[in-house]
Amino acid sequence: MREAISTDDAPAAVGPYSQAMRAGDLVFTAGQLGLDLSSGELVGDGVADQAERAIANLAAILDAAGSGLDRLVKVTVFLADIGDWPAVNEVYARVVPEPFPARSAFAVKELPKGARVEIEAVAMVSSG
Repeated sequence: MREAISTDDAPAAVGPYSQAMRAGDLVFTAGQLGLDLSSGELVGDGVADQAERAIANLAAILDAAGSGLDRLVKVTVFLADIGDWPAVNEVYARVVPEPFPARSAFAVKELPKGARVEIEAVAMVSSG
């Protein structure tokens, strides 16, 4: 069974995709940018602000799916500049609860809207 997940507590999908898909006991999120919910624009001046907001957007989507940051099993981080990794890692370590999920990070040529970081995840769905 597949179920599309959508919440008004995170930026809406801007293309033909879902914020997340629930499949059985797992939820797979679309990549999240550091977008402000009300303006739809990137937050702050730095990658740390964008990373914190991207994780908050991710948390809202996971919550709508019956999950949360404490149920993450795999996270993928995309960076416009690998030199931003230390700043993103500091935010991640502060916001994501232990035990930390498996994680990959990649530098990419560019991200939508000129973002510096995009984060996607797979999480377990709470039972009951």
